[in-house]
Amino acid sequence: MNTLRETWIVFHRAMRLTLRNPMWAFLMLSQPLLYLFLFGPLLKPITAQISQGATTNAYQVFIPGLIVQLGMFGAMFVGFGLIAEYRAGVIEADRVTPASRMALMAGRVLRDVVVLVVQTLVLLIAAIPLGLRAPWGGVLLSLVIVALLGATFASLSYSVALITKSEDALAPLLNGIAMPLLLLSGILLPMQIGPTWLQRLSDISPLKHVVNGVRALFRGDIDNSSSLWGLFWVVLLTVVGLAVGARTFRKESA
Repeated sequence: MNTLRETWIVFHRAMRLTLRNPMWAFLMLSQPLLYLFLFGPLLKPITAQISQGATTNAYQVFIPGLIVQLGMFGAMFVGFGLIAEYRAGVIEADRVTPASRMALMAGRVLRDVVVLVVQTLVLLIAAIPLGLRAPWGGVLLSLVIVALLGATFASLSYSVALITKSEDALAPLLNGIAMPLLLLSGILLPMQIGPTWLQRLSDISPLKHVVNGVRALFRGDIDNSSSLWGLFWVVLLTVVGLAVGARTFRKESA
């Protein structure tokens, strides 16, 4: 119970800081919205081809990739805020408190997850007038996946930030990881339409299976092997991410 109370206190403080300066949240949402309005219409004439006949709704193919992208990139760069807190002495002050080290991380991660879910809802609402149609059950499960994905990348980002303690080291490291993940996950276009060698290479990326799973959910195939495989991978990634983040917070705050 103490850990839960401490997590809430850290979350409340972190959320207040976000609400005082919401520009970062708007900036992270701007890129998916630009993709939605400027790239999404280009897919309509070729939807049946790129989905291999699974759907004729372009946004059932495109929106799942965008919300996974939002869950990934929206949380991947939160470590920069932690570095700013470190330099301001906030992390040093946290170290002398009796608060659980897990709570120090979990409260911040919970704030990031809440922001991501709100951003995802805004993106989904913006896509409805453009033609998005998806079953409510699939959409709700997709929100859960985005939340878990956000928790994963936020935990890992905080972990790397505590280790590097420098924006100069963190920025190229995250960018170097983000670009291959983006290109091999099939976020913009399904990897099934690519050459065989690219499909095989993309199989090593767990995010490809997550994206395919979310696309299956948006088609209403909740018990489909793709959706179950995607759920499996996102749960596994979340467990690993939270474990690494908690271990780093304990070690760096010892």
